[in-house]
Amino acid sequence: MAQFTGSNSDGSPLSIQLRPVGVVRNRSKDPSWGEDLGALGWRDRAARMKEQEESESELVIDPGLNEMLDGIEEFSHIVVLYWAHLVPQEKRLTTRVHPMGNREFPLVGVFATHSPVRPNSILTTVVRQVERQGNIIKVTGLDALDGSLILDIKPYNPELQNLQDVRVPGWMREIRREFNEG
Repeated sequence: MAQFTGSNSDGSPLSIQLRPVGVVRNRSKDPSWGEDLGALGWRDRAARMKEQEESESELVIDPGLNEMLDGIEEFSHIVVLYWAHLVPQEKRLTTRVHPMGNREFPLVGVFATHSPVRPNSILTTVVRQVERQGNIIKVTGLDALDGSLILDIKPYNPELQNLQDVRVPGWMREIRREFNEG
């Protein structure tokens, strides 16, 4: 494997250290990712994930960072970056997967999917903000499991993400159709 290095502006070696800003609290406890998806078919997994997306989650932010949340309640949607904490270390070496574990979909690199099985288990989701109460933000649409560490929160601005001519493969459109119809 290639070795990637960088340096800070002073020439010292670059290292990355993340400090969680909070934790996810919800009823979602069961990971359903990777090749070992058990007896569930991909459509059943999609239905479970859709149910999870529609349920309410709490983003419990470190109270010492409360002032950083000021103004966030003015946004209908926010972007949540979080750590997929239940992905075993050996799964992080996975290079290719069948999306949603469906062998009818092509075998693709993990970077071509939203799978939590990836070298750095950093995931991102745009969620609907329900309300903020102090250091707790209630949201819907979060696909994180209970106990996932929150790495960052950003306001969603559709004008910044107003992309034209977006292309996605057929298998991803089929997954989205299943979410919308399921």
